[in-house]
Amino acid sequence: MINAGIIVNMDKSGSLELTKEMVEWFESNGNNVLLMEQTAISINRQDIGYAKIDLYKKSDILFVIGGDGTLLRVAREVAAIGIPILGINMGHLGFIAEVEVKDIFSSLRKVLNNDYKIEERMMIEASIYRQSSIVKRFYALNDICFTKGALSRIIKLDTYVNDEYVNTYNADGLLISTPTGSTAYSLSAGGPIVCPNVNVMIITPICSHSLSSRAIIVSKNDVICVDAFDNDDSVYLTADGQEGYRLWQDDKVYIKRSSFTAKFIKVSNLSFYDVLRTKLKG
Repeated sequence: MINAGIIVNMDKSGSLELTKEMVEWFESNGNNVLLMEQTAISINRQDIGYAKIDLYKKSDILFVIGGDGTLLRVAREVAAIGIPILGINMGHLGFIAEVEVKDIFSSLRKVLNNDYKIEERMMIEASIYRQSSIVKRFYALNDICFTKGALSRIIKLDTYVNDEYVNTYNADGLLISTPTGSTAYSLSAGGPIVCPNVNVMIITPICSHSLSSRAIIVSKNDVICVDAFDNDDSVYLTADGQEGYRLWQDDKVYIKRSSFTAKFIKVSNLSFYDVLRTKLKG
């Protein structure tokens, strides 16, 4: 018996119907189900509705219904707790979600039979220093992104690795990505695809105004510093494209490998390269 926490992106068409089916399936097989309070109300099962933090603490496994965006959010929220996650893809291009809807119940059966592996994915953390003190810290599974504000202008970002000057990027922005994030925004910006089991960080300029600026891969043990001092207060930091923070002119951002990892359940024998061919074909 497991305590199955189900997280649902209710904006996805058909997600609540699938949630009902999963609740019935888990309960018919002698398991406990935990839903977020609003989800429980939406399917008239208030008896299994929990506040978010209680759901996370009580669940043995999280089943996340949505797309990669939903998975990114949940992975950040539970990283410190270490709950394994099975992603059920109801989006379009899902690199992280393991299971397609058509395979859901055969996959759930494998989970109950302990017929799965846990794949740990590297995460990164960004600490924002203002006058030598940390004012904010973000965690990311995909990337930390520096972008300009509403006005159409380039930004200048002095970048260091282990306190050694690398470059001043004159660009629309800058990405610090994990291997998982190498197939996301970094790929669109011209960065390399990196296998998830290679624990490195990728520095990728966005629309650089220098033809010599290219993506750089650095070690998992390195510390990257980004200094946006030569700008007005219109540089923004975002984590996984979902959490944002406006930087002040003298802020410095230090980015390094996080002590937390995202733990994803794998029930298929598909390799990263199988998924890559399927998702990027055409």
